Amino acid sequence: MPTHAVVPITYLQAVLLGLLQGLTEFLPVSSTAHMAVIPQILFRMRDPGAAFSAIVQLGPIVAIITYFREDVWKYIKGILETKTPAKGFKGSVDARLGWFTILGTIPLVIFGVLLEKKIDTTFRSLNYIGASLIILGLILWWSEIVGKRKIVLENITFKQSQVIGWAQVLCLVPGASRSGVTITAGLFEGMDRESAAKFSFLLSIPAITAAGLYKLLEVLHRTHLGHQVFPYLLGSLVAGIFAYIVVKWFMGYMQEHNTGIFIAYRIILGILVLFLLHAGYVKERPPKTAMTPVAHQQVISRHA
Repeated sequence: MPTHAVVPITYLQAVLLGLLQGLTEFLPVSSTAHMAVIPQILFRMRDPGAAFSAIVQLGPIVAIITYFREDVWKYIKGILETKTPAKGFKGSVDARLGWFTILGTIPLVIFGVLLEKKIDTTFRSLNYIGASLIILGLILWWSEIVGKRKIVLENITFKQSQVIGWAQVLCLVPGASRSGVTITAGLFEGMDRESAAKFSFLLSIPAITAAGLYKLLEVLHRTHLGHQVFPYLLGSLVAGIFAYIVVKWFMGYMQEHNTGIFIAYRIILGILVLFLLHAGYVKERPPKTAMTPVAHQQVISRHA
């Protein structure tokens, strides 16, 4: 199947896949891991394809921006008022956090561009996904043990924000989880759980927006969605609604609880992914499915 093939899905599949994406996008459990395994078990497809993934991610992007809209607006104003990082670091809390967020995203952008081909091919191995679920789960567990949890978001330094930003690069390995690696780094840097979670989400906004729009433009340039645009958009709507609910719930949860439940879930899921793969219940490559509209049109054209 071509990378940007339009995979036919029903409206029911779109709702279920959108629900899965929305529930896992911002939790430290890896949405990529779930989208790589669950669709194959339920629908006999490895994942719904790059076109669906690009469109369905628009929902969570809108959700996270909407939830943190007041913070985003304050940070943008702080950046515009100070104009440069040097002035911003000496400015208000909003200006500092705005610049910390932008500068913390740069490492991910650089490595995302350099490793794009491997991210879409080699890194998507289920062996990598299973292993990273387990390994990053154990590292998160260690951060809970050694983290001092004394630093609030307003008091983080540029160095600490950069450590978290560089840690975000690890999310390029499917199964690591963007929120998982950034929350882990925040805890190692001494942040309290709620602050680590909030900065993780704020840091994700420029990252997922840039990546999502890039993939969307790439998909629209290479494919013709046809009637599949309607179930794809439905999936995006469902994903956005549930992503908003999850973020709101998670921020409240982190005020009173540790990440133990997510650590256990990651380790169990990682073991399960590896077991299913090596027992033959799921496969690295997608099983044969019905021909996509794009592939069907290509066959017609060749024989016309």
